[in-house]
Amino acid sequence: MSPEDVTRGPAARPPATESPVGPSGVVPLLRTEDLARSFGGVFAVAEVSMSVARGEMRGVIGANGAGKSTLFNLISGHLTPNRGTISYGGKRIEHLAPHERARLRISIVFQTARLFAGMTVLENVMMGAHVWSRHGFFEAALRLPRHRKEEREIRSKAEEALERVGMTPWAATEAESLPLGQQRSLQVARVLCSKPALLLLDEPASGLRAEEKESLAGLLEQLKAEGLTMMLIEHDVGFVSGLADTVTVLDLGRVIAEGPPDEVTQDPAVIAAYIGEGRGRAQRH
Repeated sequence: MSPEDVTRGPAARPPATESPVGPSGVVPLLRTEDLARSFGGVFAVAEVSMSVARGEMRGVIGANGAGKSTLFNLISGHLTPNRGTISYGGKRIEHLAPHERARLRISIVFQTARLFAGMTVLENVMMGAHVWSRHGFFEAALRLPRHRKEEREIRSKAEEALERVGMTPWAATEAESLPLGQQRSLQVARVLCSKPALLLLDEPASGLRAEEKESLAGLLEQLKAEGLTMMLIEHDVGFVSGLADTVTVLDLGRVIAEGPPDEVTQDPAVIAAYIGEGRGRAQRH
């Protein structure tokens, strides 16, 4: 059984060929312009414009209902915008389906663990390779040589990913039997098996014990050092601040601050937004 798909919204406007370059004259890996998405007339994301450079770790923070997960679902294609544009490597992508964006190596680790039922941990991780595997069902069924070679490569990549997240001892375990922390680690391993160029992490540290969170931080630091571009949503501001090059703060679907972590977390508007988390808010995804 496949993980549950997120319902897609209305169609976006037709794509253009190129997007503008960033302020430095360099085309960012990811760029959004005036991005907006509403639910029942209430905007979860409103006029969000941001640029993420290649190799950057971008933190995205905000109180509950700020629109963070909606933004990630727009970037990954699980939701479509009401208006605005999304560019990836200089090309407009807001019209592309999730699987098409996945083949562009845009990968997401969802806030809620999504596992393939009835499969082992290793088999779940191997599923991440579908975005780059080349041989289809016919060759797999006939066990043709090219398929056997690719299957060995997929298994090797999956085992490497499991080792990176410390899950090798559980490779043969049924995935659904894992506790929450290990299910999150499995999701990260599956995404690493997809060979991502842009990795979206939606609260990957939520529910983790202190030692698990420390291990995750170490892995993300290593991936950052290897040049992987990442965007990280997390309620633990300290966790984000220790990893991110730049932090973008959302409040009621809008960007209210952006910059180095130390500066952003001292911004009076950011402090007010967090203090006001308990005030009446429209529920957002």
